[in-house]
Amino acid sequence: MSNPLLEFQDLPPFSHIHAVHVEPAIDQLLSESRQHIEHLAIRVQDFTWENFIQPLENIKDRLNKVWSPVSHLNAVMNNEALRTAYNNCITKITEFNTALAQDQRIYNAYHSIKLGTGFSQLNSAQQKTITDALRDFHLSGIDLPEDQQQRFRAIKQLLSKLTSQFADNVLDATNAWKKPVSDETQLAGLPDSAKAIAKQTAAANQQPGWLLTLDFPCYYAVMSYADNRALRKEMHDAYVTRASDQGPHAGQWDNSKIMEEILALRHELALLLGFSNFAEYSLATKMADSTAKVMDFLHDLASRAKPYAQKDLDAVTRYARAHHNMDQLEPWDITYYSEKLRQHDYAITQEELKPYFPEPVVLNGLFDIVKRLYGLDIQPVHGIDTWHQDVKFFAISDEHNQLRGKFFIDLYARPNKRGGAWMGQCIGRKKQDGRIQTPVAYLTCNFSPPIGTDPALFTHSEVLTLFHEFGHGLHHMLTQVDNISVSGINGVAWDAVELPSQFMENFCWEQESIDLIARHYRSGEALPEALFAKMTAAKNFQSGMQLVRQLEFSLFDFRLHLEYDPSSGARIQETLDNVRQQVAVVKSASYNRFQHSFSHIFAGGYAAGYYSYKWAEILSADAFAKFEETGIFNRSTGKQFLHAILEQGGSKEPMALFKEFRGREPRIDALLRHRGIAA
Repeated sequence: MSNPLLEFQDLPPFSHIHAVHVEPAIDQLLSESRQHIEHLAIRVQDFTWENFIQPLENIKDRLNKVWSPVSHLNAVMNNEALRTAYNNCITKITEFNTALAQDQRIYNAYHSIKLGTGFSQLNSAQQKTITDALRDFHLSGIDLPEDQQQRFRAIKQLLSKLTSQFADNVLDATNAWKKPVSDETQLAGLPDSAKAIAKQTAAANQQPGWLLTLDFPCYYAVMSYADNRALRKEMHDAYVTRASDQGPHAGQWDNSKIMEEILALRHELALLLGFSNFAEYSLATKMADSTAKVMDFLHDLASRAKPYAQKDLDAVTRYARAHHNMDQLEPWDITYYSEKLRQHDYAITQEELKPYFPEPVVLNGLFDIVKRLYGLDIQPVHGIDTWHQDVKFFAISDEHNQLRGKFFIDLYARPNKRGGAWMGQCIGRKKQDGRIQTPVAYLTCNFSPPIGTDPALFTHSEVLTLFHEFGHGLHHMLTQVDNISVSGINGVAWDAVELPSQFMENFCWEQESIDLIARHYRSGEALPEALFAKMTAAKNFQSGMQLVRQLEFSLFDFRLHLEYDPSSGARIQETLDNVRQQVAVVKSASYNRFQHSFSHIFAGGYAAGYYSYKWAEILSADAFAKFEETGIFNRSTGKQFLHAILEQGGSKEPMALFKEFRGREPRIDALLRHRGIAA
């Protein structure tokens, strides 16, 4: 039987890939990879980059290119058969990668190249590839006795299964909750666009009236605008109890035991490798050099932000009491009355801005910004095989008409698609036989879809999300590094990887760039000056509350992994309650189980690393400050950022790259200024 996963040369043939193809392809590829590696380990004598490391890199790249569309489809077009195939294969791939990382022969080969006379002749990217690999060998248990290596492998297997199950539970719990509405008065206060999407969703499910779901655009619209307090509470309760022991589906997809097991296994893995806890283990590959430094950073930021957060909460509480006779605000009231306060103070709503951010204008404006900054041209490519009719495909070329990268973009929320937004790697850049393998990215969001024949209209916060993910995409696609282990975002310290993404968000607040991305979808009118003034005046509306919310997540994550004690268990709820008492100003409902759907740390790459968002924001704010000083479209500054940050990927340490761009180490002043917090 022909297998599309084994036959494609360039882009994945998505319409031909089915669940039945996945396991046979991965089984064959793993078998071939083992044979090739065995051949390398036995036949090669004097190890060099060309005769050993490059062939090994190619083996791993081939596996990644085949696994990438499978993993992506599992996230964006999930179904039972694909999920089963994915989960069966993730176990096999984890076993393969762990065995590779514990193969003494391969370690010895890398080690001999590092110590050999030829090492100094290698370029910086090749040297960094080898140095990183040797570090990772130690972090994968190469120094352990055989029985402990076996236990390490078993832990990695279990963790791959558990984290995948965690994500599946969140997706299933999100999809399971639906609320049919037959009486439009129940939806009073909701913008027409939100009601139209709910009507469209009902029609797609062959139902009359309106259908509310826990997809974020629908949930957020109800929490922000629905006058029906009982409806807000019902949706709030369903959302904050997903995949838990509480709420409308209590116990059905409960992640409680899975979280306990994940934390216990991570702790055991860290101890095996000689670390005191998983937080220490996590920092071995990050910029931050100690757990104390991370905790000091988070506590310092929290102490600065909490007074502002308290002022934010006091303001909305006073407003609700004075204007709506609300003496006691509950968690399902905060967003609703905050939106009313924003309208009262600044006479502006997200909904009012949406007509000015139609998808075609925003995308073309984003591409124009990238052209002005870096001299790059982005054009649509038609006739590309994709996984869904809404997916678009683009190519990026530079001033010399050289192809630099390509990307798929999948913008709308839909059933069986994981929530959130992310950039994924389809193909990474490398040079082989004098030929460049062009990097390809997946850009995935969950925005409100188009209604009828109108284009999709974005909130300003959705525009920020799009720019954020596009920043990640540029980091992946614009790399000029030819060694795949350190090209693009590969090899970049996790707490620096958010620098290019958060950097891009700044352009959503500048008049010069707003002029490029904002045009009324009907009249073509630019965003009026008065509306822009209101938008920027409201930029730091409740920024204190937003900042302490992120610090709550960061501290909770880091302390979970730092303070884990096998004798007392994970203490998940206790830790979260303690962190909230320390930094939060809004009191959560007693049954709130946010942690049960915290996929970033239990199913993503952010375990003991969620602090990275704030850590990298110091870098991104300070980097953008240079554009504020020289002009936000200053081509010279843009080229410096392109060459120092975007093109060099993980080939050098992030601090060295930042200093290459900025001429000094980062300072926190710009972050505090951008957030409206005094230094």
